[in-house]
Amino acid sequence: MESVFFDSIPEWGTLLALSVALFIALGYEFINGFHDTANAVATVIYTRSMTPTRAVMLSGLFNFLGVLASGVGVAYSVVNLLPVEVLMGGWGGEFAVIFAVLFGALLWNLGTWYLGIPASSSHALIGAIIGVGLTHSVVTPGLTFGQGVHWQAAYKVGISLLISPLVGFGVAFFALVLLKSTLKSPKLYQPAADPGAAPPAWIRGLLVTTCAGVSFAHGSNDGQKGMGLIMLIMIGMAPFSFALNLRAPHADLDKIRRSTSRVYQILIDLSPTHSEVQLKEAPAILEGYLSGRPMSAEVIQAMAVETAQLHERFRTITSFRQIPPEQRWQLRSDGMLLVRALQRARENKDLQPNSVQRQELHSLEVEFSTLIEYVSEWVKLLVAFALGLGTMVGWKRVVITVGEKIGKAGLTYGQGLVAQSVTMGTILAGDRWGLPMSTTHILSSGIAGTMLANQSGLQQKTLANIALAWVLTLPATMGLASLLYVALRQLL
Repeated sequence: MESVFFDSIPEWGTLLALSVALFIALGYEFINGFHDTANAVATVIYTRSMTPTRAVMLSGLFNFLGVLASGVGVAYSVVNLLPVEVLMGGWGGEFAVIFAVLFGALLWNLGTWYLGIPASSSHALIGAIIGVGLTHSVVTPGLTFGQGVHWQAAYKVGISLLISPLVGFGVAFFALVLLKSTLKSPKLYQPAADPGAAPPAWIRGLLVTTCAGVSFAHGSNDGQKGMGLIMLIMIGMAPFSFALNLRAPHADLDKIRRSTSRVYQILIDLSPTHSEVQLKEAPAILEGYLSGRPMSAEVIQAMAVETAQLHERFRTITSFRQIPPEQRWQLRSDGMLLVRALQRARENKDLQPNSVQRQELHSLEVEFSTLIEYVSEWVKLLVAFALGLGTMVGWKRVVITVGEKIGKAGLTYGQGLVAQSVTMGTILAGDRWGLPMSTTHILSSGIAGTMLANQSGLQQKTLANIALAWVLTLPATMGLASLLYVALRQLL
């Protein structure tokens, strides 16, 4: 068991808590499957291109494959929103963080699914994580409001969730206009004369193909959020085994050793004046810099001190497993702090390195990130199974909303084809850039765009409900998770 799951097996109480947390996290991913699957299968079911049973089975399979083929960029763009120190408050603190995030997102997902509103699981999870992070800064003595939340990551995530539905709407509008001008088949742009009849074979083939593509893209993007959630649980509750990727190859160790040596010298060279910063002072200085304080010689020196400390820890070992278990969490925490500070300095141009130095600084960011941003293979398999299985349940409520209640006329074949293609492309682009996307909002806004392009009219009530869910999801889940976090901290 140690070689497969744990480097050192936790005590029975932690194992029990881990089992409960994993069960709920997989339940969240299962709910994500049936909550968001309706968006992937809505067009093929509504247009009679496939029977509901075959459609959800196809979608489930491609969701499963999408998870297995995914990377980790989206997973950690979500997880890294949470302050590192939030998971360092002992067993009860870890329990409070993890279960507040899980239940905050899960309760909102279930409520919006029950009401048949296409709400976003991505918004729900991100809102819950930010809510816990902000509340932690309020209830923890010595912290200012928002301190520790990775605001650079939050900004990128927020922009992607805000812009992607607008992209879906605009691109789908113009794509349908272009399609109508090049492909003149009237059957594509009118609701079927016989609602019970299947579309022509060539149209059906295109709709089924894009349905599979949307499902694959959904699995690759939303599956990563589930993987990130489970890795958050494992890192928080079993840090000896999961704080670092202990199975990383030896070549990665050599790269980090070389990078830390070079970056230390670069930081010393870039410092305008010499400043004596002690190792124990460096974390507070870097935290202050990440909270908005300006760059200074002291900050550069703190970066150099942390870099030298990392190099010393890696200098004499031949395997990551040789790092003493009690040092692994601190090593992860110190490394993340340094990487975030280097990222901020690079993005804000607070340092002025030459091209060679810039590449070396970026290399250390990338190389250390591979040590702390990873997903175990068994986690991928569990998430793929939960998401794929959830896909086969609960599709009907949201399909009716997507197919009939966005436009004043029923969904046409051409509208379904365009909306699905745009959704697939937008989500896969998000994967490429490591950004979380909402399948729900991209597809529903894409369908609204095609309705406008086809002059089908829009149902204001449904659009208002979707927009309301879009606007309320973040604050609602932030509030839910905050209340749960405070309650669980008091209880534990």
